[in-house]
Amino acid sequence: MNWFHFSRFSSGWAEDRGRGLAVVPVRDLRSYRPAASPEELEQFEIDVLAELVLARSSAGLADGTIRSDLSNLEQIREWFGRPLWEMQPQDADTYFGQVLRAAPSGTRLARAAALSVYFEFLELRHKVALHAMTGRVVECPIDEMNRPRGSKDAKLRIPPLETEIRALFTGWAQELATCRKFAPAARNYAAARLMADVGLRINEVRHLDLADVRWELGRFGKLHVRVGKGARGSGPRERMVPLLNGAGRTLRWYIEDVWGQFGDDHTRHGAPLFVSERVNGDGSRRRVGYDTLRAGLAEATGRHLPSWVGRLSPHVLRHYCASQLYLGGVDLISIQEMYGHAWVATTMKYVHVHRSRIEDAWIAGQKRVAARLEGLM
Repeated sequence: MNWFHFSRFSSGWAEDRGRGLAVVPVRDLRSYRPAASPEELEQFEIDVLAELVLARSSAGLADGTIRSDLSNLEQIREWFGRPLWEMQPQDADTYFGQVLRAAPSGTRLARAAALSVYFEFLELRHKVALHAMTGRVVECPIDEMNRPRGSKDAKLRIPPLETEIRALFTGWAQELATCRKFAPAARNYAAARLMADVGLRINEVRHLDLADVRWELGRFGKLHVRVGKGARGSGPRERMVPLLNGAGRTLRWYIEDVWGQFGDDHTRHGAPLFVSERVNGDGSRRRVGYDTLRAGLAEATGRHLPSWVGRLSPHVLRHYCASQLYLGGVDLISIQEMYGHAWVATTMKYVHVHRSRIEDAWIAGQKRVAARLEGLM
């Protein structure tokens, strides 16, 4: 009777027409294989890392994120001294509980995250091969008992007052008239104003092109931010940012009176908005450096807002802008869109210092208590 048909590769049985059913040999994946040599394991470890890089790149993660993960894995590997797939929960306990005991929370979290991704990749792609070569079953040494706690965003940033920022930029602007190198000083001033007025990140500012200033868009003009930070390291995320808070006036002054002094060609494709004094091989100007803008802000803070020395950074200016927008009545969703945040919860971290929800609830509670007492009396 031909009621059943068994695949020889799934059950070990095959139908032999005219002679009934017969057993055929099938290789079991769990059968014993000779252990791999140290050279084979070393090459396998290298290949796994190379495949991990390619997989993360295909997922759209930024190169910087991938490099950071690899750096964390290399440092764990250097401490462990053996392939990471041999790590046990007890090894992770020792590493995170003793070796990284005094390390910053962000470092501990980054190492744990990189290690978890590595083991997840092993389990998804190489579990069978690794078991065949070593006899080991892939299991991440990070579990709910030893997983580092905390958050990279735990630091509370309280921005300066509006009067303090006004004093900084007023003093800085007056200084431009007498400074030794006007163009670089004016460039640093305009870049810092852009961070404070529309909340751009320093890396977003330095990657702006002259053509990214779109005066014709919206009521005030807009900036095409092409190198916005993506969520969870997913790579650049573009957005349009309106030139609010007088940012348009600052940019017009900078482009008309300052930009040309650097000697670049405004018709050149990719001409940077914030230009460096250094030139490329073809004579065109390079983009201003990250450290140059940070140093310019730090020097101006030391001269015009000394109470904030060591505390006023480009990212604090970004927090300041969000806080001022919120105090001015701009809703959270609009700020979220302007800042390029994937989640409104991220935006709330920028404005929570000024949110009065707790105070409002306390006042409302006091009014209810007073009303009840008045009724009793």
